[in-house]
Amino acid sequence: MAHADDFALSRVAPPAQRHWFGIAVQRFGQVSALSQFLLGATLGFSMTFGEAVLAFLFGSIILEVIMCVVGIIGQREGLNTALLARWTGFGEVGASLVGLAIGISLIGWFGIQSAISADSLEALMPGVLPVWAWCLIFGLIVTGIVAVGFGGMQWLANITVPLFLVLVGWSILSELTRHSIGELLTSPPPGPAMSVGQGTAIVAGGLIVGAIITADMTRFNRSGADVVKQTVVGVTLGEFVIGLAGVLLAHAAGTGNIVAIVTSSVGLVGLLIVLTGTLKINDWNLYSSSLGLVNFVSTAFGRDLHRVTTTIVLGVVGSVLAAAGILGHFTDFLILLGVAFPPIAGIMIAEYFIVKQWRGELDRTRLEGALPATAPRIVPATLVVWVVSSAVGYFVTWGIPSITSLVLSVVLYVVAGKLGLVRGIGRADTRDAAPVADSVPVH
Repeated sequence: MAHADDFALSRVAPPAQRHWFGIAVQRFGQVSALSQFLLGATLGFSMTFGEAVLAFLFGSIILEVIMCVVGIIGQREGLNTALLARWTGFGEVGASLVGLAIGISLIGWFGIQSAISADSLEALMPGVLPVWAWCLIFGLIVTGIVAVGFGGMQWLANITVPLFLVLVGWSILSELTRHSIGELLTSPPPGPAMSVGQGTAIVAGGLIVGAIITADMTRFNRSGADVVKQTVVGVTLGEFVIGLAGVLLAHAAGTGNIVAIVTSSVGLVGLLIVLTGTLKINDWNLYSSSLGLVNFVSTAFGRDLHRVTTTIVLGVVGSVLAAAGILGHFTDFLILLGVAFPPIAGIMIAEYFIVKQWRGELDRTRLEGALPATAPRIVPATLVVWVVSSAVGYFVTWGIPSITSLVLSVVLYVVAGKLGLVRGIGRADTRDAAPVADSVPVH
């Protein structure tokens, strides 16, 4: 029997933790989505194969370091990102803003992915249903799976990830058998040149939000070593297998439009690639969005929303927005959120491992499986660091903006801690709003 609320407002109970390989399959499913295919095609259109390999290597290292460090914090504490933020520098108010940012950003991506899949379904079965109807159907199917919880998502990953890999392999063989592999590996890029640094920025930026919220997944791990294993296996395979396949296909077809390549070369199989690729990433979009909103409402309004109910409401909202076609206007806002997310991880890392203003409270209650009785209400220094780091990442265009904002947030928070500026104003009772995790395993 599953813990129906998936520990949305409490620590994950030890019996609910899982073997790392199953979670690695989910991580691989996140990274090996259609967006990764498109990313590979984008790099392949403007880089040689060797340059693309370097871009994926450097980008993957950046992502895996962030995922491992933040993920180990989540695993040790058994807390999701929005809840963990209360004792890793943000306090109740800051954590509620983190939860709200997560909720808005990911429900936006949920709608966008639903719309992409709807277009594919309409192309697969033209005239059967209008695109808006497919948006609703696809979105509600994913909503139903996520409402079941982590177990339902594991079931989905076990089906869609192998299927996606088989379909991608089929499309690669269909297209690449028409070309010499040796020539594709050494041929110049068909489009305008891109530097390895720019390619690294694209690779790292493409999954940076997923890296920041990695505690939502790693809280179900049994050890820090498991976090590292699943991250290295899942991310490395996802980036290189799917990404480099996109690079080769871009070189073979001389275009970066990988969807056009796949659908034209293998027809039905190509469209199924689009569906399975978006299905597996969209469940995590909705799952983390619901966790973020539950924590925001708990903090801001003192009310505990049920995760399943919240998931259904958000899923319906995201599906309706996709059907209405208005999510295209979210692009600029989502880009802004993408720059604003890295400082969240930087502040959490700096607080948990260096400043340790509230680390003792987490340590004292961990063995009880409970949350600290209170949390700081607001930490002004953290909000200043968050805003300044995000602004610098947004306006400074050199380097990798997401990494610039992350590193700056670590430096500024540590400096603020050394100067004694990291202090909470007010204390908020948390145990009444956050029940102790029970010992019912998730299966």
